[in-house]
Amino acid sequence: MAGQFEIFTDAESNVRFRLLGADGTVLAVSKAFEDKRSAADGIMAVRECAGTGLIRETHSTPWGGTTWTTSSKTPHPHPSRRRHSPAV
Repeated sequence: MAGQFEIFTDAESNVRFRLLGADGTVLAVSKAFEDKRSAADGIMAVRECAGTGLIRETHSTPWGGTTWTTSSKTPHPHPSRRRHSPAV
């Protein structure tokens, strides 16, 4: 069985959705939406970009200092040694 999206109402009466893995594990939870229709539109947006989305890694210092990020858009200093991460 493939994963699935589930629309639910949270404790503050906001409509949200979550993405469940094939084994029922919660993989992601959305922001709050005004209504079910908006949540469904959010699901459609995730479906459209999930397969082509870039992977970005974010790091922060333990003392709460400046956060820096790396992205696949950033030129790699050694293109021949670039590692590719599998799509998730």
